Amino acid sequence: MAAPGPVHEALAALPLVDHHCHGAVTADLTADAFASLLTEGAAWPGVSPFDTPAGVAVRRHCAPLLDLPRHAPPADYVARRARLGWQEVNRRFLRASGAGVFCVDTGYAPHPVTTPAELAAAAGAAACEVVRLERIAESVAARGVAAGAYAAEVRAAAEAAVRRPGVVAVKSVAAYRTGFALDPERPAAAEVTEAAGRWLARGGRLADPVLVRHLLWTAVELGLPLQLHTGFGDADLRLHRADPALLTDWLHRTAGTIPVLLLHCWPYHRQAAYLSAVFEQVYLDVGLALHHTGPARCRAVLEEALEITPFRKLLYSSDAYGVAEFHHLGALCFRQGLADLLQDRVDADELSLADALRIAAWTGRDNARRLYGPPVSEPAREPSGRPTRKV
Repeated sequence: MAAPGPVHEALAALPLVDHHCHGAVTADLTADAFASLLTEGAAWPGVSPFDTPAGVAVRRHCAPLLDLPRHAPPADYVARRARLGWQEVNRRFLRASGAGVFCVDTGYAPHPVTTPAELAAAAGAAACEVVRLERIAESVAARGVAAGAYAAEVRAAAEAAVRRPGVVAVKSVAAYRTGFALDPERPAAAEVTEAAGRWLARGGRLADPVLVRHLLWTAVELGLPLQLHTGFGDADLRLHRADPALLTDWLHRTAGTIPVLLLHCWPYHRQAAYLSAVFEQVYLDVGLALHHTGPARCRAVLEEALEITPFRKLLYSSDAYGVAEFHHLGALCFRQGLADLLQDRVDADELSLADALRIAAWTGRDNARRLYGPPVSEPAREPSGRPTRKV
């Protein structure tokens, strides 16, 4: 690890834009419920999620924020968390993240979680909303719609959703529903009607390839940045179908339209880096991988992502969900990993200090501001550091 230097100081002080995350749970968690949120996997009888890189990192880097010693035993950690209560736990970790803005995906909430406004209040920050397209389509289907009216109803519902105050982007989980090996062409109206008829008769969640394509092209028409889950996720994913390189033909067809932000990406972060290097509209992050690899290995992931990624194309996200520890740990890993690698390059005379500081600010905050526009701005702060307004 690089010795602390000016890049570390700059990143430590930078109010990050967490351009993709979720809410934190608004309930006190049992030991089992908390442990289950430390992993993307299902329960492992006889194996604790604390015995993973993420679990070890929580005990090392989050325990002190709960007034516990580093490496506190899991039982002590969970007991202390319960004594403090979820409101205080969320407040401590969200503020410790040092994020000025959270862009919150509101389309996934199997647990009771904070709204964007509640997350912002707990963090002393600002929050924006990311609208999930599949949820819109499923809501349209749930309230009843004729197959022939499906496309127009989805478009109208999507337009209404993105007009809500604070919405800065839309998101698709096509990687989960169908994978990316899709026909890249815009589906014809008759195709959409036929596919809608099949899905509406069958029911269930949206996983029809034609209707998923329709959502991606609807996103193009809406004109907002489109976030796409790629790579690492839970067991519902078929990882080989979540390789963003499979989107190449679709990216050719949508060139010059909307920014496409590839989320998480690991282990396909090199493929994502290639796409960002050759397509003007493609950006990426390595969120989720950061806290799951932990401070011990997050630098390696960032270094691989930055091998060829243009510096104006990498963003920060935590993809934290449920436990506010991950909002904090994602930020800590990002700051430490990026500062270490940039400072080493400065020390080796591969980067000027001015360039390194510019890259740090771009990646941690300014790239997101440029893409998402004026709502993505941290609150003004008094000299004490206390926020004075929300944006």
